[in-house]
Amino acid sequence: MNSNWLDGIQWNEQGLVPAIAQEAGSGKVLMVAWMNREALELTASSGKAVYWSRSRRKLWRKGEESGHEQIVHELRTDCDNDVILLQVDQVGGIACHTGRHNCFFRRLEQGQLKTVDPQLKDPNIIYRG
Repeated sequence: MNSNWLDGIQWNEQGLVPAIAQEAGSGKVLMVAWMNREALELTASSGKAVYWSRSRRKLWRKGEESGHEQIVHELRTDCDNDVILLQVDQVGGIACHTGRHNCFFRRLEQGQLKTVDPQLKDPNIIYRG
């Protein structure tokens, strides 16, 4: 695959770009993560989401521990080429490490953040490490 298009991405000072994973069927935003050039190139070539873990400082293949891969249907950039949008199928229906469908499970209600979406699976079962 020709990777010249990667030269047009507007990487931040750390060589990263934010990536939004959106569920292909529902349009629901599942999560936001970061990609470096290698992660973005691997995502485009493999059809599976690969991110850069800032805390672990290494590539993170979504689902490598949990089995909850993201199959990429479409990869887009925003108008400034500084945000990536992935339209994905979320294998297993769980995108969040907390065991929820997506990472946006808290809502501001009367000045407090409240958990409004259920946990689908205990993270201790998902991540047996």
